[in-house]
Amino acid sequence: SQTHEKMSKVKAHELRKKSKEELMQQLDEFKEELSQLRVAKVTGGAPSKLSKIKVVRKSIAVVHTVAHAKQRNALKLHYKKQKYTPLDLRAKKTRAIRRRLTKHESSRETLKAAKQRLAFPKRIYAVKA
Repeated sequence: SQTHEKMSKVKAHELRKKSKEELMQQLDEFKEELSQLRVAKVTGGAPSKLSKIKVVRKSIAVVHTVAHAKQRNALKLHYKKQKYTPLDLRAKKTRAIRRRLTKHESSRETLKAAKQRLAFPKRIYAVKA
């Protein structure tokens, strides 16, 4: 009964402080509680138990979300040093933006353009006032 009190509604910011093992343990507790509540629903349990089913389901979802986010952050840190990043960890943006030239590529000058710039410099005129 004491565990039901502390599991009223779980907060994501509290879960983020926990380790992966603690999160999985919490998830198992919630799933166990949910199965007990579903049994109570079939056997005609108290209305308070029936209303708790939704809270427990949402809590399971929050634990899943936090665990997944932590895993993604760890992977992002791992792949930061590598040359290539997996597609699902790259910035989504839009297809057009992803295909666009990089800042470095767009700032580069072709050999022909460089020769032309040197051969035909901008003319500077001294205008008499």
